[in-house]
Amino acid sequence: MLYEVVKFAAAPLAHAMCKPHISGAAHVPRSGPAILAANHLSVLDSFLLPALLPRHVTFTAKNEYFDGNPVSGFFMRLGGSLPIDRESAHAAQAMLDDAAALLERGELFGIHPEGTRSPDGRLYRGKVGVAWLALKTGAPVLPVALRGTEKVLPFGSKVPRPAPIGITIGAPMRFEGEHTNARDRRRVTDEIMAAIQRLSGQEYVPTYAASYKASNGMS
Repeated sequence: MLYEVVKFAAAPLAHAMCKPHISGAAHVPRSGPAILAANHLSVLDSFLLPALLPRHVTFTAKNEYFDGNPVSGFFMRLGGSLPIDRESAHAAQAMLDDAAALLERGELFGIHPEGTRSPDGRLYRGKVGVAWLALKTGAPVLPVALRGTEKVLPFGSKVPRPAPIGITIGAPMRFEGEHTNARDRRRVTDEIMAAIQRLSGQEYVPTYAASYKASNGMS
């Protein structure tokens, strides 16, 4: 109920501020589970997609999004996002278990396979949690390309600003393989990232964004 109240108030605000152009929304199933796998350009990505899509979407978001920025933290909590401690393998697996349970209940789950925001607008290598979920639950994966969201809340800013955004949702992808098999997880993840890249047109970097940030002294 709280989610619907927040969405009722947030959706008009998101439309007014972002004037979103959304294509492929018909790919989102009216019922049943699906994984929305999106690129990641802004702190607000995990808020904007749930606000603008008709169904309830639960996203995962790093702890810093809840604690580091009061604006993003407010919306993350109200939107029901799942927090994750990226430094803890146990916490990451617990989040994936929660996401799997959510999908098995027939809900929508959103995830940014890059694991962190792109530092420069390019698309970085995906982490395999998205493949673990897809292979374990059998839920289809919808690749999602966001554009322009980094202009709504630029890095270092605490106040959103008006800027047009685009959202493209690709056709559902289904995969075969074992969620316990590392090669299957890597293969599926790479296929998902390739689909996101085709939709977004971003340059692809075969390196984890977190590693790139660490090697360049970025947070």
